[in-house]
Amino acid sequence: MTTNEPRVSAIASALFGMESDAIIATDKAGAITLWNPGAQRIFGFAATEVLGQSLDVIIPEKLRDAHWNGYVKVMTTGQSRYEADQMLKVPALTADGRRISVEFTLAVVLDEKGEVDGTVAVLRDVTAAFEEMRELRRAAR
Repeated sequence: MTTNEPRVSAIASALFGMESDAIIATDKAGAITLWNPGAQRIFGFAATEVLGQSLDVIIPEKLRDAHWNGYVKVMTTGQSRYEADQMLKVPALTADGRRISVEFTLAVVLDEKGEVDGTVAVLRDVTAAFEEMRELRRAAR
């Protein structure tokens, strides 16, 4: 497959600039290296506040150990335990301390040598749908 590099660059710019979904990239240590406008809209942090910071800024404290254990495995093996067609659903934190529900997909980033260098995730706020489903379950009891 051949690519038109200027076109690919324009597509990447459009994706990274979107406000509907969050795109967050991290380095091998878990520091945030990319924070798009969608991430700012969903989580409330400006890029300048989180670039270089740990993902802990959006991970609820009681979930951090499990997150980092999984992250280390991904950085070691280059593979997530989740299948490509699975959306991960987890709680997350916003800048004002609110807890929201997000679902996301994760891709492993490789360096020029083909070695694991970090991750990139596309996240969507599904809090409203999560709350609606919870209410429906309560009403069905």
